[in-house]
Amino acid sequence: MAEIQTASRFAVTTEKSVAEAVEAVQAAVVPYQFGVLWHLDINQTLQAKGQEPVAPFHVLEVCSAPRARRALTLQQSTGYFLPCKIVVYQEDATGQTVIGLQRPQVLVDLTDNPPAALQELAQEVEASLMAAIRKAAQ
Repeated sequence: MAEIQTASRFAVTTEKSVAEAVEAVQAAVVPYQFGVLWHLDINQTLQAKGQEPVAPFHVLEVCSAPRARRALTLQQSTGYFLPCKIVVYQEDATGQTVIGLQRPQVLVDLTDNPPAALQELAQEVEASLMAAIRKAAQ
């Protein structure tokens, strides 16, 4: 497992197949009080629209209802990027499976004058989801 961290995203590589990684993410978020609201298989959608598939790519929308409520109470504009998205895909160049997310702290910083409490919540959410992603990758 290798970690990839940039200013805006966090990801890990895993030896698991994409399908195994998707299942692992679904299980790994639960102890952190998140649930998967929606799972999009990009290729399934592309094929349904008559398009050629790409390398496997899945988007899982995850939510912690108490945290989402708190975020929306602190600043409604956080709704623009809720729920959080975790992606699982096969990297074209290496064939490796990658699990990642856009960093919630970065997203919160894109809102107008985020209150300190919202920034703290984003840190908490980010730490929880990063831990879940690391666990899923093992």
